[in-house]
Amino acid sequence: MSTVEKPREVRAQAKYVRMSPRKARLVAEHIRGRSVPEARAVLAFTSREAAGALDKVLQSAVSNAEANHGLAEERLYIKAAYVDAGPVLKRWRARARGRVARIRKRTCHITVLLAPVAQEAPAAEPRTTEVAEAAPKPRRKTAAAGKKTATARKRKTASTKKKGAAT
Repeated sequence: MSTVEKPREVRAQAKYVRMSPRKARLVAEHIRGRSVPEARAVLAFTSREAAGALDKVLQSAVSNAEANHGLAEERLYIKAAYVDAGPVLKRWRARARGRVARIRKRTCHITVLLAPVAQEAPAAEPRTTEVAEAAPKPRRKTAAAGKKTATARKRKTASTKKKGAAT
């Protein structure tokens, strides 16, 4: 058996949050893939109600990582942040002529998955060959080179008219 250790992932979840999942997903997209300190800054300056709920879940995930796995907050990034739909509370409101309008009070489950940042190896300089440097670079055609001016088009049409009249 191999003793290769998998990178640890830490998860935190908030269930039955009384908020529309569609609105919460908008905020979750902002923090996905960011480092934890950067995500906290983004959430602090986001003026949506979902930012507060996501901040609570992020704080819980960071606490889980520190307490259970000994991972520092600065070394974590948000691997995944997703919002799933929860149960819908169905209410009704009386309308005109004895009708009823349905009111759907949506709930959601917010999940944040953290992972440690991979150790970066020192980057080796890419090798370049002298042949590649000595080869001339192909020239790109500019937009003006491919277009004909209005006078050039007039000359061409005038010359074709003369040829047609001569025959």
